[in-house]
Amino acid sequence: QVQLVESGGGLVQAGGSLRLSCAASGRTFSNYAMGWFRQAPGKEREFVVAVSWSGGTTYYADSVKARFTISRDNDKNTVYLQMNSLKPEDTAVYYCAASERTGWTTLLYEYNYWGQGTQVTVSS
Repeated sequence: QVQLVESGGGLVQAGGSLRLSCAASGRTFSNYAMGWFRQAPGKEREFVVAVSWSGGTTYYADSVKARFTISRDNDKNTVYLQMNSLKPEDTAVYYCAASERTGWTTLLYEYNYWGQGTQVTVSS
């Protein structure tokens, strides 16, 4: 089992920045690829970004490319999502997830463990 706890969400104006953190506990963190997903009201949960177990490879959704950056610190069992140039359409609950795959994946069903989510609201 892996437990994931997100933090860092909040209310920010358009153009601003937030940094989300996801702290993991349980099994060896470095065994898992990690991803961030988001879900806006009335919409399906969507992929945002993923990182391989080592942090060496990443993959971003087109909608966040060049604005968001994922990183991980395996010594601290934490994955981060730096979000810059935020837009109102980025408003959603953001979830981190762990996949037993070692390489990144965009597929929701390939993630085995999920956090409870953190709300990000971007005002215009």
